[in-house]
Amino acid sequence: MGQPPGRTAEFEEFAVAVGAGEDEEELLLPPLNFAVVEAGVFRSGFPEPASFNFLQTLRLRSVVYLCPEEYPEANMEFLNVNGIRLFHFGIEGHKEPFVNIPEEIIREALKVVLDIRNHPLLIHCKRGKHRTGCVVGCLRKLQKWCLSSVFDEYQLFAAAKARVSDQRFMERFDVASLKHLSPPFCRLKGSAVA
Repeated sequence: MGQPPGRTAEFEEFAVAVGAGEDEEELLLPPLNFAVVEAGVFRSGFPEPASFNFLQTLRLRSVVYLCPEEYPEANMEFLNVNGIRLFHFGIEGHKEPFVNIPEEIIREALKVVLDIRNHPLLIHCKRGKHRTGCVVGCLRKLQKWCLSSVFDEYQLFAAAKARVSDQRFMERFDVASLKHLSPPFCRLKGSAVA
């Protein structure tokens, strides 16, 4: 019996590794642009209901939501049933050239991310590119990553949609007011900065 169209050998190996059998409903589907940022910190695009089973495996305590829109009812129900706290930071999605990324909101979101009592935690916006990329990029600056590495990671997720204004924002972001919060986070097991 052949593989369904669009399935690669790697996909099949992943499906077996997560315990999926022949039944399609057992497969775990991560949200768009999902990745591990640090031990206990994840990033993605907006989680659709098809990703809820996958998210349950992360045993999340918190979600940092970066879009201005109200969280959908199905997603709120998922959070409530699983005891997950929602931190909503409404950042408008802007396109260049006239972009005003709200530094204070990014700073407040980072305070939530840096508080290990909120871990495991998922940071997301609509596509997991720009707003999420700015929060993660500013986190990387706090972790003392060089700017070229911060930008490389940002571009990995934003791809052809990378914005110079986002990179300029990350470059200019002053982490000084957050440094007192960084040591416990940076010493997390598996941290790139430990």
